[in-house]
Amino acid sequence: MNQIAFTIFGVDVAWYGIIISFGMILGVVVASIRANRAGLHSDTIVDMSIVAIPLAIIGARVYYFVFTYNPEIHSLLDVFSFRSGGLAIHGGLIGGVLGGYLFTKYKNIYFWKLADIVAPSIILGQAIGRWGNYVNQEAHGGPTDLPWAIEVNGEMVHPTFLYESLWNIGVFVFLLVYSKKKKVTGEVFLLYIALYSLGRIFIEGLRTDSLMLGQFRVAQLISVALILAAFGIRHILIRKKTH
Repeated sequence: MNQIAFTIFGVDVAWYGIIISFGMILGVVVASIRANRAGLHSDTIVDMSIVAIPLAIIGARVYYFVFTYNPEIHSLLDVFSFRSGGLAIHGGLIGGVLGGYLFTKYKNIYFWKLADIVAPSIILGQAIGRWGNYVNQEAHGGPTDLPWAIEVNGEMVHPTFLYESLWNIGVFVFLLVYSKKKKVTGEVFLLYIALYSLGRIFIEGLRTDSLMLGQFRVAQLISVALILAAFGIRHILIRKKTH
């Protein structure tokens, strides 16, 4: 599969970057609509994105290279060139949340309110972004004879990118519905963290390219920690609301 969509002024534009960018743009649009309904101006989402998205990309790349040795990396520019993939979602989440938090402090906006607004957009962007892995023939699983297997390097394997994309779409729909029933501000974002992590734990076990820490898959360890943290913070927020 050709990873390059087109070339402009001698610069190759990769499908991976186009797909990731489309997911981000659609996420901003959805979050802007939700912000208006929540009493915030849509410009708030655009302004926050200008801060959060670059930090998310930096976080995703730094996280990836912390756990991956790549002999083709010769300069700092190589580290932050993501045309060929190499974005770790957990790192992106850390960078994006940091950017969002700093933005809310600067604008004097309640962090958890804004987090609830953007949570469905984040998981939607992730669902779309996983198709960039398909184009790059990465983030797939091991051999299988299931009818929905895909061929990678002459071998039929689990399309784990597809499993995660479908799971993320399901979480996106659930969060939109649950937003109307939430018990406390911040719960929607925390449910996003917990549900995404739950799916990642199981899907990661099928992958053949997991980032490793010794004998353990980094994504599974981080996901377990995030689930525990999400429910712990949710409990604290509910207690604060009722006292």
